[in-house]
Amino acid sequence: MEKIIHRADSRSFSNHEWLQSYHTFSFAGYYNPERIHFGALRVLNDDHVKGGMGFGMHPHDNMEIVSIPLSGALEHKDNTGRHEIIRSNEVQIMSAGSGIAHSEFNASKTEPVSFLQIWVFPKLRNITPRYQQKTFEPSERKNKLQVVVSPEGDSDALLINQDAWFSLGRFDEGQTVEITPGMPQHGSYLFVLEGEVEVAGETLQRRDAIGLSNYDSATVKVLKAAEFLLIDVPMS
Repeated sequence: MEKIIHRADSRSFSNHEWLQSYHTFSFAGYYNPERIHFGALRVLNDDHVKGGMGFGMHPHDNMEIVSIPLSGALEHKDNTGRHEIIRSNEVQIMSAGSGIAHSEFNASKTEPVSFLQIWVFPKLRNITPRYQQKTFEPSERKNKLQVVVSPEGDSDALLINQDAWFSLGRFDEGQTVEITPGMPQHGSYLFVLEGEVEVAGETLQRRDAIGLSNYDSATVKVLKAAEFLLIDVPMS
């Protein structure tokens, strides 16, 4: 087993007053040659945006972009004419493909919004841009993992243009769950949203993360009631 640990306080922090953003991997003005990506996982930003503020229209191409609101609501617009609101317990995926422009704003003029924005390198390049979002019942991740993104894109998960899986879990203290790679040559990246867990001999707290590769299985022990995101991606 190989593992990397990314502690919450080791992330880059950008404070733009209207935006507070924590970058796990190199992004924008933050560059760390040891933090470029974890396999196909390229970006994991933990963003907090003030009411009425946001990111103006900007382009993307050939990237799978997943947005997960943690509190508040996020307003999405793009150059295809799509206009959506994404709320807590919803997940959005945008396959930028051959090229798309979009904006993301706090849907409230007064209340802040907190969300994760995650980029994954695509499996196929220059596909037709695609957008999808879905509500996921929190009861379905109580003491178990709830798959929210998958390459199959079945009725229970959003479709991603990559052999990758995203799962959310909310566990009571004392619970355990086994994690395994989705496919050979895959790695697992576990990001703790709240609480405290133990994985591969490492204790992880709020916003800590661990990346596992070259492993068959690992046990997540919940030391304090916890919620976490598990991302399974190809390592090459």
